[in-house]
Amino acid sequence: MCEFTYAIVGTGALGGFYGAKLQQSGLNVHFLLKSDCEHVRQHGLVIKSVDGDFTLPRVKAYSDVQKIPACDVVVISLKTTQNHLLPQILPFAVKDTGIVLVLQNGFGIEAEVAQIVGSDKVIGGICFLTANKIAPGYIRHLSYKNIILCEYTQNYHPGGITERLRQIGKDFENAGIPVELDEDLLLARWKKLVWNIPYNGLSVILNATTAELMASPDSSKLVEELMYEVATGAKALGRTIPDTFIQKMLHNTAKMTPYLTSMKIDYDERRPMEVEAIFGNPLRMVQAAGTNLPKIDCLYQQLKFLDAMRTAR
Repeated sequence: MCEFTYAIVGTGALGGFYGAKLQQSGLNVHFLLKSDCEHVRQHGLVIKSVDGDFTLPRVKAYSDVQKIPACDVVVISLKTTQNHLLPQILPFAVKDTGIVLVLQNGFGIEAEVAQIVGSDKVIGGICFLTANKIAPGYIRHLSYKNIILCEYTQNYHPGGITERLRQIGKDFENAGIPVELDEDLLLARWKKLVWNIPYNGLSVILNATTAELMASPDSSKLVEELMYEVATGAKALGRTIPDTFIQKMLHNTAKMTPYLTSMKIDYDERRPMEVEAIFGNPLRMVQAAGTNLPKIDCLYQQLKFLDAMRTAR
């Protein structure tokens, strides 16, 4: 079995943390950056982690995609609001025999990538990571880091466990990242929405951390109601999310270190929010199946308004 080379497209909190862990384990990793590129070239990447701090003083950092060598696995860790850049990036970054691993929040994003590179080259990854980029090339990892890996297929039919899925999973596990291989990307994406929809949406609208949302009986009740509505959406598409999973998400988040969600950080820093990927795309799919999700739709409309107001200003 040949050793995979990796390209990290988007070296923020998620891409920087996972890419740094892969390089620390001995793999050949290339990082595509924008504003941080020169700083990372000179100073490397610094990871402050609950698992132990470490620094990579030398990393292969690029600001020009045409200079990055084509790699076996291209990890997309950009925010979905930047996916319009992918047609200019992926043809240079991925080998003809390569794979694109989509580590982004939301729903329907693998289909966008498949239009660029072909559906046979796409794998979906669902990340449960709490981390923030707190300075150029400086990432703070608070808790959780596991990934679920699934093959992408057209129409999201279960794709089985392939040899390439196993090899990527092994690479991440050797880097200290817990990995689960799953056959059903559609179900895995909906399970992630159980967390992403209530906490990302309410953190912006209510101006709150995860701990504040869980500390209030009113907001914690709304979080739970939204989670069950996500499960209703998954059921409309033929997937079942058990009550035990929802209760586990609530329990784990209540115990978690207070955390500002990625959407809240984007809002506070006046960046576009991932409203369509996390809210709009799954809502449209469920509505096309004849089901309405009124609470989630209400969040969606409010977030679109806030996002538009920020853009206008």
